[in-house]
Amino acid sequence: MINIHSLFKTYQNADAVCDLSFSVQPGQVLGLVGRNGAGKTTTLKTIAGLIPASSGTVNVAGHDLQSNLLEIKRNSAYVPDDPELFHDLSVEQHLLFTAGIYAVATPFDAIDILLETFELTDKRHTPASGLSRGMRQKLAIICAYLQQPAALLLDEPMTGLDPQGIRKLKNTITEKANAGAAVIISSHLLAMVEDICTHVLILEKGQKQFFGSLEELKQSFSDSSADESRTLEEIYFATIGIQDQLDQTHSPQTKEASANA
Repeated sequence: MINIHSLFKTYQNADAVCDLSFSVQPGQVLGLVGRNGAGKTTTLKTIAGLIPASSGTVNVAGHDLQSNLLEIKRNSAYVPDDPELFHDLSVEQHLLFTAGIYAVATPFDAIDILLETFELTDKRHTPASGLSRGMRQKLAIICAYLQQPAALLLDEPMTGLDPQGIRKLKNTITEKANAGAAVIISSHLLAMVEDICTHVLILEKGQKQFFGSLEELKQSFSDSSADESRTLEEIYFATIGIQDQLDQTHSPQTKEASANA
């Protein structure tokens, strides 16, 4: 469904994403984790066709980014961590606008269900400017769900959500995957990633540190049966710790100190 091969994205001679390859199949939920600036948002925006790749291959639902950008956008939905909405349009107008763009047949029933699911029914006629931060996030998520995309790309979607909203989002992400969508969710909430994701991609400075299933990740960091209970958070910090040690070993200061020893 989502196939990325040797993806590079360069800004001013610096690689934000470097030689990245991975895939997400229908029914899988990929947790994209890493520090701020690791390349997570750049990766998601490139897959969604919002920014061009410097090189490499991006394929979504059988469509190549370079040759069929329109089909990429038709088959994917991207929710940023701070969605930009039309301030003067109401919640319902946003949804009807989205339904029109993506040619959603008979959208009203779906809109009613989504509004009820995310507790926005009483805000149906409220303009976006009158919504709280969490409500704006819910509206962006509902717009993405209304598209019924083959690829669902969520960038820190829990931002601003209350506990009820977080639970609804987690449940609906699982439902979308079970219905055949390929889902990528970027999040710093590692417990949540471990809770709902089937696979994990760890990025550090634009480079892949690990990609595979949760089970494979835990096995790769298990030296004994006792280690199999390690949480994703513990494994993540172990992975980043290894990278920190490598960076320190190859830093100019370390090399100078070694030379003077």
